[in-house]
Order: sequence, then C-alpha cells, then structure tokens
Amino acid sequence: MQIFNSLTGRKEELRTHEPNVVRMYVCGDTVYDFCHIGHARSKVAFDIVRRYLQYRGYRVVFVRNITDIDDKIIKRAAENGESITSLTDRFTKFMHEDYDRLGILRPTHEPKATGHIAGIIAMTQQLIDKGYAYVASNDDVLYSVSKFDGYGKLSGRALEDLRAGARVAVDEAKHDPADFVLWKRAKPGEPFWPSPWGDGRPGWHIECSAMSLDLLGSHFDIHGGGMDLKFPHHENEIAQSCAATGDTFATVWMHNGFVNVDDEKMSKSLNNFFRIRDVLDSGHLRDPEVLRYFLASSQYRGPINYSLVQIEQADAALGRLYTALRDVTPASDFQKGDATRQFEAAMDDDFNTPDALAALQTLATEINRAKNAGDAGTAGAFAAELTSLADVLGLLQLDPETFLQKGVGSSSLSDADIERLIGERKAARVSKNFKEADRVRKELTDGGVVLEDKPDGTTAWRRS
Repeated sequence: MQIFNSLTGRKEELRTHEPNVVRMYVCGDTVYDFCHIGHARSKVAFDIVRRYLQYRGYRVVFVRNITDIDDKIIKRAAENGESITSLTDRFTKFMHEDYDRLGILRPTHEPKATGHIAGIIAMTQQLIDKGYAYVASNDDVLYSVSKFDGYGKLSGRALEDLRAGARVAVDEAKHDPADFVLWKRAKPGEPFWPSPWGDGRPGWHIECSAMSLDLLGSHFDIHGGGMDLKFPHHENEIAQSCAATGDTFATVWMHNGFVNVDDEKMSKSLNNFFRIRDVLDSGHLRDPEVLRYFLASSQYRGPINYSLVQIEQADAALGRLYTALRDVTPASDFQKGDATRQFEAAMDDDFNTPDALAALQTLATEINRAKNAGDAGTAGAFAAELTSLADVLGLLQLDPETFLQKGVGSSSLSDADIERLIGERKAARVSKNFKEADRVRKELTDGGVVLEDKPDGTTAWRRS
C-alpha cells in the first residue's frame, strides 16, 4: 500500500510501528459554529482511509480531537452571552449529527482539549526544561523556533522567509517574530487553569501534540488533516512533539485538498460558504449518500469543485449502482473478481477513490448484464461483491427502493399518488386507450417520476 507522505513529498509503502495496527490522528473541529462542506471533505476522506485500512486487515486506533477552548470560542460565547461549555457542547452535538448523517464513523477516541490540560502543562514544562521554550515578559510561554533544527521541513518554508514575512507590529515579548504561543496568560474575564506560569490556557498547537502523545504515544503511524493545517499548525506540532519527546512523532503526514464552489475558493466573503446541514436539507440531494459519493469522486489530495451540476452527476452515478441492485438478492458468498482487484489496486495507490468508484460502476454493468440474461445467480454474486466494496467507501447503505424512491426537491406527487397513477395507466393500456396512458405517463414524468417498463408492465418506479 502506497501513501503520499507530505513530509517527504513522495509516495511511500505503509510500514506501521506495530504489526497489523495503524495508529492514526486526524485534526478535528473547533466547536463554535456549524460544520461546512470543507469539514465534510476532510472527514469523509479520512473516514474512507480508516475503513480501507480496516478492510485490509489492520486494527485502526483512530483519534480525532475536539478543540473546545480558543480565542474564537471565547469571543463567540461572549457575543452570545453564554458559557463556553454551553456553546461547545451545543456545536459538538451539531457536529456529530452532521457527520452521522454522512456515514462518518465515530473515532476510537475523541479527546477534548479541556480534558488534557495536565498533559499540555507537562509538555510545556518539558519544552522549557529542554531549552525550547521560554516565559515571555507578558507571562505567555512561547516556543523558540530557532532552537529546533529543521523547522519548516513539512511546509517547505525557510525560517528566514517566515521572519521576513512577519507583521511589522511584532509582539515585543517574542524573542523571534516566528515564535508561537504554548500557554497564554489569561486576560480578565477569560477562562483559565492554574499553571506554574500563572493562570492561563493552552495555545492551539500544543493541544494536538499533548492529546496525540497521551492516546497514541510519542511515535505513531499517520497524522492527517486539511491542507490549510500544514502551516503553521502541523509544522508547530512537529517542532513541539519532537523536541519534547525526542521521538519521531508521526511517520506519514496526509493532507486533503480544498473545496471550491463553482470554480471559486469557498469563503464567507464570496458568500459561497455552505454548511453541511444546509446542503443536506436544501432539497438538491436525494440522500446524504449523494454528497458522500461526490466527495469520494475526487482523489483526496486534489481540489474538488462543488456545484449543483457535480451533485447531479453524483446522484446519477449513485443511482446507477442502486438501480443495478434493484430486484437482486446478493449472494451469501462470492469469489473476488477483476472488479475487486481493480478496486484494491486503486485504493492501494494512495486511496485513489475515483478509480475505486469506476470498479463499482463496472460491477453494476455486470449485474445488469446478468439480469438481462436471466442469470439470477451471477447477478447475485456480482451484487454481493458490489455491496461489499461499496461498504468500504461508506456507500450503498440503503435498500435500493428506499434510495430510488426518495425525491429531489419538492414534488406534488406522494408515493400513494404515484401508485394510483401507475394503476390508472395500466388500466388505460389494457383497454388500449393509449392517449390516456401517455397523458398519465406525462403527469408522472412532470412530477419527477421515472417508470421502468418491461413487456409484462410497469415493474418499478423511481424519482428523478
């Protein structure tokens, strides 16, 4: 299995620290607002990575943290006139709701920063004791980047360039413009925890270093997150963790690409910033699986363009899979065929989900061919192979009829209306009143219903 390692800039064979076990840390959310489709892109990508590793026989210890204390949280809670705990608990609940709807598995461990204050303080003290950190004149504890050999190796940024690019109004408490905060002295009215350096709270970067150390150890296999986290967050994690423990930290670094909206970068300023729940409830998606299929349709490292056209294409592609499974009973067992080998080869090559989806479409074609030939046994074997592989991607989790009879957008026709009109059309055809049969079919078509006619009559229907 080859994975692109952002640290080395090349694909490398996965070699785990412990045989048949993958220890994996993925940066989670800062819970002060609703999750957007950029979050969905990252979480679905690493959910698929996790699922495939498990499919390949690894036991995966998957850690995804929650940041429940930082400047944005403090500011939002103050604006709302509520406690920080009330704010973060509410948006953690919303986050779980959104990710559950997308079929994202819950992590093995989901630590909160506020639950690891003791570990954060201990790591900060280690860094001070080893000469990598200092207590500044304003009582913040800062990391001295010049003391860590190789700072910038993940992001490819030279320390001199970082200094040159620093703002003119540099914090006078810093020894170096590139130094960053490990522990922040609490301002009046802010939440705080007691520490050897006074009452304060952790900086953002140290949180992940302390939580990963506590739950995965000083050396683990994969660290993941969005491309936007590579610098400064992940760069600073490496500096802190390696300096504090003297160990390797993460062997492989994985970063997912950005989401564009209609070929423009998603941002609040462009008003093209979409929350997950708004997308799922917009009426443009037949089911949350459509968004998941769309997100899997691009290899995780590249950018992905969100648009209604792309969503419609994902709906049609997923619909083809469900349509193939309609009226087929999957076999209880099957032999792995060419499609499975194609799927595994694609996923072994840095989780190439577009080619893996192509393997699923190949199986759908084979199922349809067997159905048309009246070969129920072959169709059932291919159906079992299809559902098994799709499950690795978190797809085809519904009964085919349930998916296909879900509507997109608003429709005046209920399921009962559709069944009634199909009965009326059948009666018109029996009485050879083809004009009336055509009128009823048009009424159904205008209502977003596609009929599947066979020589013995209408056998099924689906919403378009």
